[in-house]
Amino acid sequence: MMTKTRHSLLPGSIFFAILIASFLGLIASRMDFVSIKKDELHSEIRNYILENPEIVFEAVAIIRQREAYEEDERDKRLVETHREELYNDGLSYVGGNPDGDITLVEFLDYRCGYCRKAYNEVEALLREDGKIRFVIKEFPILGDNSTTSAQFAIAVKQLHGMESYKAIHDTLIASNGDPTRQVLVEIASAFGFDPIPIIERMTTDDVMQEINLNRALGQKMQISGTPTFVLGDQLLRGYLTLDEMLEMIKAQRGQ
Repeated sequence: MMTKTRHSLLPGSIFFAILIASFLGLIASRMDFVSIKKDELHSEIRNYILENPEIVFEAVAIIRQREAYEEDERDKRLVETHREELYNDGLSYVGGNPDGDITLVEFLDYRCGYCRKAYNEVEALLREDGKIRFVIKEFPILGDNSTTSAQFAIAVKQLHGMESYKAIHDTLIASNGDPTRQVLVEIASAFGFDPIPIIERMTTDDVMQEINLNRALGQKMQISGTPTFVLGDQLLRGYLTLDEMLEMIKAQRGQ
């Protein structure tokens, strides 16, 4: 489960090294260092910071801007490198408008509360914008129940096709109960499926291959939480509102 946190500060010593460098850069633009001795320089810097504490916030802002830019550039490279696996693996569900001009990929876990919340936003997006191609990556990372739910959904997809998968997906994402055998039998039966072939297929290599491929892709993409979205060339970690997605789609289209 993941809340929406796009960027974090650099760890420990790296942060402070860059902070000091930023201080010196900012102070250098305001001070004349000519003929100042080392001890005097240290004293001058300390006094300047004490007299102008706002410089700390300026330095932190610079660090955050640099880090955000570097993270965005790294994420774009990851998306470009793994584009085919993300968009056209031949296994994942493809919905919305398969011929849309923008592709939205979601890595999700059925046990993730923010994935359930994001489900409503994504469904609203697909209704509002008819040019979105939507790809679902089963990415169970929250325990055995997550894996069981993903296995069930994929088994249905392999036996009964994409439309049936989407119906099961919609049911699982709204379910709060544990995916026990009895619950899964009831879900399958409610949609008119024979549950036994589905249950038997859940542990096959074909089903586990898709899950393992998604997990491997997530590791390569440095994805550690759900939901995570890929929109165009952007990697977006965490829950997004409908308005946020609409604005990002406009930006991708150059509007």
